[in-house]
Amino acid sequence: MTTGEELPPLEIPITRTLIVAGAIASRDYQDVHHDAELARAKGSPDIFMNILTTNGLVGRYITDHFGPTAVLRKVAIRLGAPNYPGDTMVLTGTVEDVEAAPGGDTAVVTVVGTNGIGKHVTGTVTVTVPPGGTA
Repeated sequence: MTTGEELPPLEIPITRTLIVAGAIASRDYQDVHHDAELARAKGSPDIFMNILTTNGLVGRYITDHFGPTAVLRKVAIRLGAPNYPGDTMVLTGTVEDVEAAPGGDTAVVTVVGTNGIGKHVTGTVTVTVPPGGTA
């Protein structure tokens, strides 16, 4: 891993199943994540993804790239445009900084996830790849 390295984009189809399953898995039973009628009554055009699902997808994006031995040290994200069913979120990343250490290299990666209406998620992830890891 090197400073300036760009991670390949990851396209994630946003389905109702993904939104609802992510909400259930994270025990987020807010109706805006599973009931389209109640979401519309609250001013949303449809159900939308919760932050915990987005956080998990960002973590997956990083570990898919850096390999199964990668350890997420810090994930700091901010949500923007909602992820609605029928859209696609595209995650991209850039390695901003790398520090070598005997226990493995640690990188800070800037991550952006966009959809059809704008930036859904922005943030940084700090990840360590132990020696011999696949980065």
